Amino acid sequence: MLVGAGLAGCGTSVNRAPVEDRSSVGAVAPAAADETKPLPGIENAGKPGYYTIRPGDTLIRIGLETGQSWKDLARWNELENADLIEVGQVIRVVPPVAATSAAVVAGDTGVVTRPVTQSSLEPAAADKTATDKAAIDKAAIDKAGAPAAPSTTVTATPAAPAAASTPAPVAGGPDEIRFSWPTQGSVLAGFDESRNKGLDISGKAGDPILAAADGRVVYAGAGLRGYGNLIILKHNNTYLTAYAHNRALLVKEDQNVRRGQKIAEMGSTDADRVKLHFEIRRQGKPVDPARYLPAR
Repeated sequence: MLVGAGLAGCGTSVNRAPVEDRSSVGAVAPAAADETKPLPGIENAGKPGYYTIRPGDTLIRIGLETGQSWKDLARWNELENADLIEVGQVIRVVPPVAATSAAVVAGDTGVVTRPVTQSSLEPAAADKTATDKAAIDKAAIDKAGAPAAPSTTVTATPAAPAAASTPAPVAGGPDEIRFSWPTQGSVLAGFDESRNKGLDISGKAGDPILAAADGRVVYAGAGLRGYGNLIILKHNNTYLTAYAHNRALLVKEDQNVRRGQKIAEMGSTDADRVKLHFEIRRQGKPVDPARYLPAR
């Protein structure tokens, strides 16, 4: 009897199925049993506007890093179950129309769409015709022995200097907006692209967290590891803001909010202390919020 009980106990320990956390939207699924089956979207690998899923990715994280809503990603890729994505799978991360009308540059932090510039196009046909006509007229004058026209030096207009590789100004341009501080505390930790992708701001549990600008809630939940209770607002096609470690979330996905509206209460979820972690992302890439927020 004792031997049988011992064996039964060992059998239970060996055969216990691993526990899978399915709480995150778009969590990467385990490898499929049929390794020869092509992964979804693999034919689009490396193409502009597409993203190859890596270990640890979720649709929420991919959306944050590409400046998109996870719901839009699921819709564009016709994902029946947003929880089931696989390492190596390739998904679209820009709207179908944008993918065909813009040159897309893929980077480690996301995807940036860049409109095609005139400099990449062929010279206009009318300009070429005018140049040919001028050459014919000059040849006719030379043949007739007419005095040559006085030489005129033409000074080319210098091209405008390239824009500096700094964040766009807070005001100006169709997608540029003004941000306000999301809470009143002092800054605990500043922006560091490799270690801290935003600002950590101090406060007390329950302090109000305010929307930094008008926008739409594209995520509200706790499905992104390291962020705790998180809200992501999409302000336009360029900017997202993220508000992490909240005690309570006061808005829902797809809800429109106004700048200064209370959207959460400060907390310490998935953090070492009570604080707000605040990010501004420009086309998915984290930028220093201190350069976009007003002085105080």
